[in-house]
Amino acid sequence: MPRLLLIGALLCASCAGPEPVTPHPVERSRLAMGSQLRLLAWTTDEASTVAAFDQVFREFDRLESLLSIWKPGSDVVRLNQAAGGAPIAISPDTVTVLEAAAQASEWTGGKFDITFGVYTDIWKFDHDQDNTIPDQRAIDARRTLVDARLVQVDRAARTAAIGKAGARIHLGGIGKGYAVDRAAALLRARGLGDFLIQSGGDLYVAGQNGAMPWKLGINDPRGAANQSFATVEISDGTLSTSGDYERFFIKDGVRYHHLIDPDTGEPARGTRSVTIVTDSAMLADVLSTGAFILGPAAGMALIERLPRVEGVIVSATNQVLVSSGLTGRLTLLASPTDTP
Repeated sequence: MPRLLLIGALLCASCAGPEPVTPHPVERSRLAMGSQLRLLAWTTDEASTVAAFDQVFREFDRLESLLSIWKPGSDVVRLNQAAGGAPIAISPDTVTVLEAAAQASEWTGGKFDITFGVYTDIWKFDHDQDNTIPDQRAIDARRTLVDARLVQVDRAARTAAIGKAGARIHLGGIGKGYAVDRAAALLRARGLGDFLIQSGGDLYVAGQNGAMPWKLGINDPRGAANQSFATVEISDGTLSTSGDYERFFIKDGVRYHHLIDPDTGEPARGTRSVTIVTDSAMLADVLSTGAFILGPAAGMALIERLPRVEGVIVSATNQVLVSSGLTGRLTLLASPTDTP
């Protein structure tokens, strides 16, 4: 009888089925659109998740081929080449980005302006950074070509034009945010609900980080690399930071950085960083740039005026401004490092 009981116990154990698989993190990263693109998801199906990540990487490559000034034949390159001439055909993605850029220009009183691209051959902060300060005459000559209203878009015809010869656009303050939003939609369509997408200063999170909320750090503009001075909990939303510490050089004690004021043709002063918390990465991308150039007071006024938008600004004097909607959500870990 004991022998029969043992066999019965073994049979019952074999009938119980496999142990349930618990979600675990899967992570991949690669260079995309000039920044490290990091993808992380909690999943029970690693193979399917990796396939979804591969789709996101391909989507970033596709969008870069449309929106980059460095890709021959991109919509942006062709628009710049055709400036002052007839409208040209562009992709629906480029139409969406150009329309969003026009809206951001209105919100910021022209401080977010994609026609700042005319300055990028004298202020070099992309992979061509050369740490030189352009001659004032070169800056002044280009200021007459900066005007967001020069860019005309026809959604129905899927065409656009730049209305003045010599003017140029650059989508560095909006294109990456649009790509992150597209990536989030792709991952959701593949059945993923708990994930993180990070591309440079643009970050989107969905669901939870395992069994915990996503807790995201806000970089200390003058601290060590990846040192945070505050954290905020986010779910199904985005955090985007623009700062004067991302692409810069210092000459004769003055910091020169890539966030150019379109009105002056020089790096914007008055702000060290702006972090935007909202539900769209593209919206956060344009507002972090626009609010930075506006300056702390006007930038925070814009943040408070827009629905579903919150923000944290570190001024040039190291003052920290926090929007009213982040009360109770933001944790200050320390004062930002106070160095020039």
